[in-house]
Amino acid sequence: MAGRLKVWQIQTVMHVWPFISLIPDNMKPLLLVFFVSIMLASCAQRQAVKIPAGSDKPLAHEAVAYFAEGCFWHSEIVFQSLVGVRDAVSGYAGGKVKNPDYETVCTGITGHAETVQVFYDPNVISYKTLVDAFFASMDPTQLNRQGNDAGTQYRSAAFYQNEQEKQVVEAAIKKLTDEKKYSGKIVTQVVPFASFYPAEAYHQEYILNHPNQGYVANVSIPDFIEFKNTFKGNFKP
Repeated sequence: MAGRLKVWQIQTVMHVWPFISLIPDNMKPLLLVFFVSIMLASCAQRQAVKIPAGSDKPLAHEAVAYFAEGCFWHSEIVFQSLVGVRDAVSGYAGGKVKNPDYETVCTGITGHAETVQVFYDPNVISYKTLVDAFFASMDPTQLNRQGNDAGTQYRSAAFYQNEQEKQVVEAAIKKLTDEKKYSGKIVTQVVPFASFYPAEAYHQEYILNHPNQGYVANVSIPDFIEFKNTFKGNFKP
């Protein structure tokens, strides 16, 4: 609730306290009150954000796409926010080990990337729009990382299932490159799809079920808000 500090907020205050100790004693109370007020206000803002959820009800003529763009918690809500997408399932793709688990994937030894399996209706939303959303919701110039999430499991990759999908992704990369949207080179992998393994149950709909978890509240949800504010897509109400 907006009127009470969460555990992550208290931890944040404790983390910055050594720096606050450098401030003159007569200024510390005012600085702490200001800092806590900002935290409470941001908490109230987060609670106003509607987190999109997936649906177990299959769509007629449904298609599936596979994307990796860092943490799959974030990827889930990016795609689930779009009209025409039924569900985005968190999981693992691009590796060389069968039936991987989260702990092993995090070591990097399996070669998998955190990936979402996107179920969508191509009569409502095109694969090109999904690709555009994919590039708009991450930084494709970051190699084997997204923000502070570092490792090959957080690499950017589009797993195509046919030549047409490959051409759509490559055309999007060429367009972004020609427009000089980024100062660095786009390093997103464009690779053929081989297999997908759903992640553990606790990862599914993680942001919806844990909106006040520290990483979710301070990284995932702000990134999602930025995506919605900048991407010209057809969003669910």
